[in-house]
Amino acid sequence: MNGEIHRIVLKIGSSSLNQLAGGLDETAISKIVSVIVDLYKQGIECILVSSGAVAAGMGQLHLTTRPRGVSAKQALAAVGQGLLIGKYAQYFNTHNLTSAQILLTRSDLADPVRYRNVRNTIEKLLRLQVIPIINENDSVAVEELCFGDNDRLSALVAGLVHADLLIILTDVDGLYTSDPKDDPSAQLVEEVEDITKYESAVGGAGSDIGTGGMATKLQAARVATRFGIGMMLLNSARMEEMLRIPEGLHPYGTYFVPMKRGLAGRKRWIAYAGLSEGTIIIDDGAADALVNEGKSLLPKGIIGVKGSWERKELVCIANTKGQEIARGLAELSSGELQEVLGLHSKEMLELIPDLEAEEVVHRDNMTLMCDSDLI
Repeated sequence: MNGEIHRIVLKIGSSSLNQLAGGLDETAISKIVSVIVDLYKQGIECILVSSGAVAAGMGQLHLTTRPRGVSAKQALAAVGQGLLIGKYAQYFNTHNLTSAQILLTRSDLADPVRYRNVRNTIEKLLRLQVIPIINENDSVAVEELCFGDNDRLSALVAGLVHADLLIILTDVDGLYTSDPKDDPSAQLVEEVEDITKYESAVGGAGSDIGTGGMATKLQAARVATRFGIGMMLLNSARMEEMLRIPEGLHPYGTYFVPMKRGLAGRKRWIAYAGLSEGTIIIDDGAADALVNEGKSLLPKGIIGVKGSWERKELVCIANTKGQEIARGLAELSSGELQEVLGLHSKEMLELIPDLEAEEVVHRDNMTLMCDSDLI
């Protein structure tokens, strides 16, 4: 873990916050609050992404099994979210600190204006010395616009606020070479530079209380490290070890090394926060030009269009194998693009003279989503 740490996004999951019999574990909440307060006293800003609303609602209603239906989960989140934020506020108040609740849906980050508004709100809270506590707005989010889990949300928030480090607290020590429950010889992986080596080996959801497992944590690591932000997987039972970070010491867990040239600014939003409206399919030559030559996308290399969108909306760009290789803001609507497939830029401008550019997707408005070995 290199460089000075001034701002941390810290994510804690339901399994770390709730008692097995149901209800919130106040000892765990008090503990995480104390750690955040100690980090704050050392000059480190913390943004907390906290799961637990549904599980808190389960405890309040004396349920032991997480429901499967969307409406039932939303009802439990509505019951539990107030309980969860109330406990955080209570414990922060004992340290003379104020906390604030921010509930997000996927569409809050998908829209560029609302994306900036969320960032501005968080920045203002930090300047006011308030601890932001973020959760997905489970009680109103529709399934197709959900983050899916708070692991991904925490990575997007880390990129949004330009964090120096993302820490995901979980109920295991970190990433292992194999499942330690089944393999006694499994070894903790203390540092990861290539996430792809481990993606095929991890499973699904980790518990009946939470929604995430190691797979979602690796997905979060992929997002964070592409932003140039390191990510730490740490057992919530060892959360006090976070206090070693200001001293430059490595907690016992798994650290995911950030890319040296991470995505910045709008390219972060294009890659992971925005919602694509359709797909442009391109030939092998165009794919090579985008990935290996750093070119913009021209109409000549386009062979197909899927979906419907208007000008300046976000689209996926896929190769002939169906692999997504990039995302970007299209200069043409899907209908206009159908008219210019395979044409040269000059011919495109003759057909649609009010275009502002010769490119279908300009390089400055595009983010690559793959490595060159896909081409």
